[in-house]
Amino acid sequence: MPFSTLPPLISEALAEQGYAAPTPVQAAVLAPDALGRDLLVSAQTGSGKTVAFGIAMAEAILAAEAGSHGRSPLALVIAPTRELALQVSRELMWLFAKAHVRITTCVGGMDAVKERRALNHGTQIVVGTPGRLRDHLERGALDLSALRYVVLDEADEMLDMGFREDLEEILEATPGERRTLLFSATMPRPIVALAKRYQQDALRISTVGDTSGHGDIDYQAVAVSPADIENAVINLLRFHEAETAILFCATRDNVRHLHASLIERGFAAVALSGEHSQNERNNALQALRDGRARICVATDVAARGIDIPSLSLVIHVEVPRDAEVLQHRSGRTGRAGRKGTAVLVVPYPRRRRVEGMLRDARVNATWVPVPSPEAIRDRDRERLLEALTQPVEASDADRAVAERILETMAPVDIALALVVARKRGTPEPEELIEASKPDAGARPERREGFDDVAWFRMDIGRRQNADPRWILPLLCRRGHITRNEIGAIRIGPNETYFQVPRGVEAKFRAALKRTAIPGAEDESGITIEFSPEPPQDRPRGGRDNAGQPPRGPRGPMRTGKGPPRHRG
Repeated sequence: MPFSTLPPLISEALAEQGYAAPTPVQAAVLAPDALGRDLLVSAQTGSGKTVAFGIAMAEAILAAEAGSHGRSPLALVIAPTRELALQVSRELMWLFAKAHVRITTCVGGMDAVKERRALNHGTQIVVGTPGRLRDHLERGALDLSALRYVVLDEADEMLDMGFREDLEEILEATPGERRTLLFSATMPRPIVALAKRYQQDALRISTVGDTSGHGDIDYQAVAVSPADIENAVINLLRFHEAETAILFCATRDNVRHLHASLIERGFAAVALSGEHSQNERNNALQALRDGRARICVATDVAARGIDIPSLSLVIHVEVPRDAEVLQHRSGRTGRAGRKGTAVLVVPYPRRRRVEGMLRDARVNATWVPVPSPEAIRDRDRERLLEALTQPVEASDADRAVAERILETMAPVDIALALVVARKRGTPEPEELIEASKPDAGARPERREGFDDVAWFRMDIGRRQNADPRWILPLLCRRGHITRNEIGAIRIGPNETYFQVPRGVEAKFRAALKRTAIPGAEDESGITIEFSPEPPQDRPRGGRDNAGQPPRGPRGPMRTGKGPPRHRG
């Protein structure tokens, strides 16, 4: 369906931007049953919803502007973050440029005096964040008496971020006859309650698919040892070589750590978190847009509103807290019909939880191995051959240089120089810890140096998801030994036994004492102690030899807060 029902100035702007036909959400807001009504819209990020609510209110705004010269805004768009508000403002500016509609952006971190001056001079559309809009409202700089439209963009995120009180104060100050358009990727109960309170006879529109979270995103998941998370991220970046990628961490500390590690390895990366100023955030986003940086390491909130056309890879470095966050993060790619890839890096102990979250999000993710150095080098060779076989446009001067090189160098030497030049500055892939001791219940191995061993005990077992693949690096970190200094590992229902050579026993015990924090919720709170006796075979079932029921599960590494901090 073309945009023939829209005002000509709006249709022309859409045509210049390459819009031949509406996306599903845009077609839904233009449908006859949606005209003149409040709308409650479920739409994924990247589905064209900014243009959707722009065209939904275009005709009324242009008609009202033609018959009025008032200074009060006709439409108010509220977004959860500065980046999203600025992105929405840019979209509306080109959409309404031919109609000379004035748009003012009011966001935290910008000059509030300039914003108040712009509001005082008169504007038709105001785009802002809840806190700054409330501030202008309370100071008398924002007059909402003539408002025709209120748009709440990503309303679920605004409630998650604690903006309910700000939203309620703003909405209470708007005229009762205004139209309210509420856009949200998900519809939890608080959003439904907000809609019932501030909307009248709202039309429910959903363009979210029933079988998958996002049709243009290829979801993948890789299971790794907790100690190998960072190395897995490096290999994923090298394997995909995306034009632009975003890496999600849970905290600003983890963003800072991973960003520094990437820079150290030679990646062109920027960071976004709550500790960065607005100027720093703007510079980081501009670096991504103009290609000076290819990787952005960010927290969830800081990445809201990022819209970079070349962004084709999202890596969940730390597991999202729920299905909604998974969708919001992944939605940074696969936008406006483009294809994207979202990869979850999953510590072995958390795989079951992630599988449940994927089901909740209706996402079909493919579990794949972390790319090996060999696979990455194979891809590098394919990319090199593809790049070199592309047709090129060369000037006479370039051709003269090429002929001069052929006169002085053999073809094989020229090819070698090209290969080396291509590899220069490219970070090397990482070797990951191999999954060891797959048969956790096997008898102790006969290995060199393990004729005289000491047994140790951990107070976690199969019921706490203990697995040799993450126990091994945990013991190396806690005991300051290498993987070759750990012998057999035997995992029981609620405890795990392992052996180390007598020669390193004293050093191992001293390190365990220094790294133990009793009661801690991370791996430092796991009890690891010397066992005077080797493990005894225990009967299968829910009770140990003493007939006591097993202790309640404490979770892998006693943490539910994501993977532990790891060294680069």
